[in-house]
Amino acid sequence: MSLDQKDLELIERVIYKNGDDVAVSMARSFERLEERIDAAESRLYSRIAELEDKVEASRQDISDELGSIKADVRELLSSDEELVGEK
Repeated sequence: MSLDQKDLELIERVIYKNGDDVAVSMARSFERLEERIDAAESRLYSRIAELEDKVEASRQDISDELGSIKADVRELLSSDEELVGEK
């Protein structure tokens, strides 16, 4: 049983059609992958921004605490100087 030219053309058409279907499927998969990557990137940037805010708040709290300690030390030093001056 030999294949006619029509049969060969039909087989070729089926192969090309399947190739197109595979290409479309792959393109859609890549689009979905790109969307997922974009969403993950957005979540990462959001979390980084939250961390930056927390770090800045902590830095401000530490700065305030150090300012308070500095004021206490100055107060202690001035009271020590007053005591030394009285003796």
